[in-house]
Amino acid sequence: MIIFKIVGIAIVATIFIIVIKEEKPEMAFLLSMVTGLLILILVFDQIKLIIDLVMQLAEKGNIDLLYLNTIIKIVGIAYVGEFGAQITKDANESALAGKIEIATKILIMFLALPVMISLLEIVIDLIP
Repeated sequence: MIIFKIVGIAIVATIFIIVIKEEKPEMAFLLSMVTGLLILILVFDQIKLIIDLVMQLAEKGNIDLLYLNTIIKIVGIAYVGEFGAQITKDANESALAGKIEIATKILIMFLALPVMISLLEIVIDLIP
């Protein structure tokens, strides 16, 4: 199972990071970043499978792909934003991490507007 690879890589990287952090903190940070990217690469195939499955289900259910694409983009922005915020927190840049989190929330709200407007229009049409 892939989770064993991910956890194993993370544990080994953590040990190396703890050992080298005292002498070379910048190298420890880079190792942490590279490890995070490696973990993302390892789960990329699963992400693609999930997206493909959701798209197939949407087509079978006659769901407008505009909504589905919007949801997938929102989830992607949330994950990328969280990843970036965690990296900046690892670098002891909490203020910058906060800015990433705020930007992520604004982008999500912007993408969600068409879906929210459509829902409101549906509710308004249902009201006599």
